Amino acid sequence: MKNQMPVCTGISNCIILSIDEKDWHGIRGRVYHAYSEEGIPIGSFEQVIRIAEELFNDLGYPQMTTNDRDFSGRSHSYRKKEEMVRVMDEKTLLEQRGDLGTFTIRVQHRQHSSWQGKVTWLEKDETVYFRSALELIKLIDSVIEKNELGE
Repeated sequence: MKNQMPVCTGISNCIILSIDEKDWHGIRGRVYHAYSEEGIPIGSFEQVIRIAEELFNDLGYPQMTTNDRDFSGRSHSYRKKEEMVRVMDEKTLLEQRGDLGTFTIRVQHRQHSSWQGKVTWLEKDETVYFRSALELIKLIDSVIEKNELGE
């Protein structure tokens, strides 16, 4: 699906995932969002999820429909930070590219202890909707695999 407008326009919780390398250890690259002046280095999909979850909790959006819990059965909820200030504009965000691939991730809902939203592969301007964080990881990983094989 081709995009009609920029993929992060007016969206507070949009993140950019720039992937430079991938091997059996995982991926390496950076995560960007409008509330950080620099990219946040990552070495795995797990780190991407943790960074994004922290951002969403700080923003209070999208809200979780279930609280996090631990092995002892305790439930954890999060409070929105008072004031989140944008320090990076959309144009600068979209200029942050990875060697293997660049993706905008827009999580629209956090339901059923997972994410639902859409991901755009910027190099091909293709957007796909995902129904879970696992599905998102598989979508991105399939693109990176194709790029590594030169397809």
